[in-house]
Amino acid sequence: MIELFFWPTPNGMKPLIFLHETGIEYQLTPVDINQGEQFAHRFLEIAPNGRIPAIVDDAPPGGGEPVSVFESGAILIYLAEKADALLPRFLTARTEVLEWLMWQMAGLGPMLGQNHHFNVYAPEKVLYAIRRYNEEASRLYAVLDLRLAKREFICEDYSISDIACYPWIARHQRHQIDLEDFPNIKRWFDEIGERPAVVEAYRQAKTVNVGTPVTEGSRSVLFGQTAETVRKAAAEKP
Repeated sequence: MIELFFWPTPNGMKPLIFLHETGIEYQLTPVDINQGEQFAHRFLEIAPNGRIPAIVDDAPPGGGEPVSVFESGAILIYLAEKADALLPRFLTARTEVLEWLMWQMAGLGPMLGQNHHFNVYAPEKVLYAIRRYNEEASRLYAVLDLRLAKREFICEDYSISDIACYPWIARHQRHQIDLEDFPNIKRWFDEIGERPAVVEAYRQAKTVNVGTPVTEGSRSVLFGQTAETVRKAAAEKP
């Protein structure tokens, strides 16, 4: 059984989609990041960065004590190796999938996250930041569009690199991106969006967060954290 600590963000959707794709048995544990539940003592023991998602596997490969994993990319690799699915065994093909997974983790996710923040959440319009991240979003979409020009999926077969990228592209409207400008991404996006596992994962996600609006209080929880927040949370008793 995998316990998935979850909130329906793009990063949270990655392991949920994987679990639906492979049929691994799991338990969903919501972590309401708008209410600061990511700073609970038990969660920080599993995910010291205080960010979802995280997992606990009570039946790790080879047996032994339960294994916890944080960071969505590390979770995808762990689950793929556990299930022997969606990550090639052959070194060259495996490396290619991991390259594009790291591209998402280091580039697509962080840059689109900043794009979303300054376009949607920032309390004042910072024109330089908006332009900077709009341009970088456009550049990254172009990189992915060119990658998909001659292939059905990001790599040879559907893999964890597709699962990692899809939830971020799913928010393209928030990134001020028109998918008509990126026809290869649009074709890929539409096809993956019709996969039964993806449909079911997003259906389930909607039951976890029914669209609670972001308030000033939740904004301070999401964006007002400092070193003191980390130290205080770590010092709290369970």
